[in-house]
Amino acid sequence: MRIDVVSDVVCPWCFIGKRQLESALAAWAAEHPGQAQPEVVWHPFQLNPGMPPEGASRAEYLTAKFGSADTSRLYANVRAAAAEVALPLALERIARQPSTLRPHALLAAALKAGGPALQSRMAEVLFTAYFQEGVNLCEAVELTRLGLAAGLTEAQVSLALSDPALADEVARVDAGMRDAGIGGVPFFVVNGR
Repeated sequence: MRIDVVSDVVCPWCFIGKRQLESALAAWAAEHPGQAQPEVVWHPFQLNPGMPPEGASRAEYLTAKFGSADTSRLYANVRAAAAEVALPLALERIARQPSTLRPHALLAAALKAGGPALQSRMAEVLFTAYFQEGVNLCEAVELTRLGLAAGLTEAQVSLALSDPALADEVARVDAGMRDAGIGGVPFFVVNGR
């Protein structure tokens, strides 16, 4: 079985969806002992494809997108859904809304370097850093640290963050997801359906 996940690392619903998927996979494994675990592959979908590489102030971004930087109302549903899957979030620590092109490049590099398992580890590291630690995903030093923490080598991280061909590939896959009619994330495809 293969599960394709279309996601963005700055989407709290995608992090929540990841936890729900992990729970479903654990239940599946319990019901199917001895069978291979389904393969999970992550695909890029930038919620803000026009975001500049340096990102934007989180407060300015929230005001522009939702009309207010008052997060109490905005985050209430997210916090409630996260609590249902025992996922602690520190949304107030997020100071910068990043471009996610380079984080998606790290995910693509992880898939190429170590397959779906390494890519899923990379996704977990990125989600955790952003939503629990408020890490600025625009900064190369932070992305390097996170790539290494997930298990990529320095050379793999350096290439992922600087290779224009990989950035073009990420943008092309992202555009392909939109062309396929995907307008929101997370989006799950099981065995091609």
